[in-house]
Amino acid sequence: MKAWRVHQTGQPREAMRLDEVPTPAPGPGEALVRVLAANVNFPDAMLCRGEYQIKPPLPFTPGVELCGEIVALGEGATGPTARIGARVITPALLPGGAFAEYAVVTAGGVLPAPEALDDAEAAALHIGYQTGWFGLHRRAVLRPGETLLVHAAAGGVGSAAVQLGKAAGATVIGVVGGAGKAKAAADLGADLVVDRHREDFVAVVKEATAGRGANVVYDPVGGDAYARSTKCVAFEGRIVVVGFTSGTVPAPALNHALVKNYSILGLHWGLYNTYDPVAVRQAHDELTRLAAEGAIRPLVTERLPLDAAADAVQRVADGATTGRLVVLP
Repeated sequence: MKAWRVHQTGQPREAMRLDEVPTPAPGPGEALVRVLAANVNFPDAMLCRGEYQIKPPLPFTPGVELCGEIVALGEGATGPTARIGARVITPALLPGGAFAEYAVVTAGGVLPAPEALDDAEAAALHIGYQTGWFGLHRRAVLRPGETLLVHAAAGGVGSAAVQLGKAAGATVIGVVGGAGKAKAAADLGADLVVDRHREDFVAVVKEATAGRGANVVYDPVGGDAYARSTKCVAFEGRIVVVGFTSGTVPAPALNHALVKNYSILGLHWGLYNTYDPVAVRQAHDELTRLAAEGAIRPLVTERLPLDAAADAVQRVADGATTGRLVVLP
């Protein structure tokens, strides 16, 4: 089969190589899936660079999530959806990631792909929308009528938060970089969109909330986005720290959090697979319902062939994309 592999870490476009390798066989408790679609995520770029918290042995195949069809099961492979022919979504099982024609995954972790979504949309649902669901509902306890500020609102993670915020009854303010991304965020349902290249989002949030500030801030960017968010977070507000695509990890001033009475909430969604897998399945059921109702739908802007995967990962790393790029092997 064909599979992209990283033999030496570096920038994705240089580090990823399309190789011909043996089709893997599922081990005990595993499933072999034919990859129908593989979503491109920022962590894929970090994996290529050797900067991710998980460092698989070289050579490895990047691609952290997929939609696929189960074609074989290993010994003792069980699970509600673990059956031959099932169309599923699942995180990849590194070092054998999703940018390949076939991948081996943990059978007990596969989830049914929502019927309302095609393969590319389903591949883009799992990590981004699960992260949004746990961030907004489990960690921040977002309530109807509250104001939600979403950074990188036209990106993969941010676009999910915009849709989930609207579905929860919140007023959503999206921050983006550029006119094209501003239109995308508005089309996603954001009530107010701020182009950070032209406006100060702190002033816009204060004006829109009559000085109260945002009740919840959803921040996958870090750096200056986080620092300035502390200037417009409401009394008893919650800042959900999702990632650091800016490349800068902020150092929170805890005295400021104390004086302004707001909370800083970290979110590492992957830990829920270890500590509370039941909650992951419950969130998936809710996301499937919302997809069936048309309340959420991943913004897939490009559907690409397998040989374009390295370029796609590079463009996501460079922040040059809107919505989701999905590879269709």
